[in-house]
Amino acid sequence: MELNHRRVIYAQDIMNFTGRSKSCAYNMLNQAKASLGKSKIQILTVKEFADFHGIPVSELENSLFGKPDQK
Repeated sequence: MELNHRRVIYAQDIMNFTGRSKSCAYNMLNQAKASLGKSKIQILTVKEFADFHGIPVSELENSLFGKPDQK
């Protein structure tokens, strides 16, 4: 199975998507983690972040990674 892009979201991704500052991006990331019962050291997936903030997953993925190649 070949992945077209990564599944984990980082603060830098949130900064690029929202246009917000680094500190705001970290706050958004930590709010989503807290809501899902994750500790600060656990990773958050793109889907978890999108679902928490009410953003369509496909819109977030297209913005961050571009459209995956269709084979």
